[in-house]
Amino acid sequence: MVTKRTTGEYIFDFINILIMIMMIVITFYPIYYVLTCSFSDSKYLLGDKGLMLIPKGFSIESYKAVLKNPNIMTGYRTTIIVVLFGTILNVFMTSFAAFLLTRDDYRIKKALTYMMIFTMYFSGGMIPSYLLIYKFLNLGDTLLALILPGAISTYNMIIMRTNFAAIPKSLEESALLDGANDIVMLFRIIMPLSLPIIAVMVLFYGVGHWNAWFNAMLYMRTRSKYPLQLILREILLINATDSMSGNAGATDKYMIGESIKYATTVVATLPILFVYPFIQKYFVKGMMVGAVKG
Repeated sequence: MVTKRTTGEYIFDFINILIMIMMIVITFYPIYYVLTCSFSDSKYLLGDKGLMLIPKGFSIESYKAVLKNPNIMTGYRTTIIVVLFGTILNVFMTSFAAFLLTRDDYRIKKALTYMMIFTMYFSGGMIPSYLLIYKFLNLGDTLLALILPGAISTYNMIIMRTNFAAIPKSLEESALLDGANDIVMLFRIIMPLSLPIIAVMVLFYGVGHWNAWFNAMLYMRTRSKYPLQLILREILLINATDSMSGNAGATDKYMIGESIKYATTVVATLPILFVYPFIQKYFVKGMMVGAVKG
């Protein structure tokens, strides 16, 4: 039966659509502004601080300067290595922990769950972490210092555990009757049925590694091992753009440096933005399944 929509429902929908459009504009414009400024001539940026809809004095010189900077390329290399191997380790470790905490015959399951949740709210702090990495584990100035400390996120583990718990037990019982052990059950049954939540974990962990810079600032000493975000931090906050400004004068270097900052931000951000559309179709489904109480 088709019911006629009331005036109140039309008004409600109109307000919702208007709010969503405003949110889209508020979210999208800063990205568009940075992109526009990165293609603008540097001499126009200092005098124009208002709304910018099109590039002023179209130029790609800032991108040429950024791509010629060896620190950007080495930063990309380090970041890609950390994202690739770090995300693989994160997903597998989180899957193992989540699978273990769904086993009904695991006696210390509840105690272990409380111990892991405790780490969400309390930690030793920065100094003990620094001493652990440098003094006890001897991982200082290595890429493992950027990967191992965050091997498992308790929050992500809880989401994945809830997803695993929602899988019918009858499938596991059938696998046990066929002689499958826990490893076979995890890799041949549980994980193939959990691809949406695994895609969500890949997105969460991958974006986290891509944007991480603080641990690198603490643990890395060799400049050639700096990740991209630490290089970006130097350029944006410490104004480390002189090496990309050529032989220009002090004033010209300052102007060129402004456009270089925008171009570097775009170069450091776009790759991770391009990945999201390929995972987005799994994102909502995975989060909804992971949010259901098991």
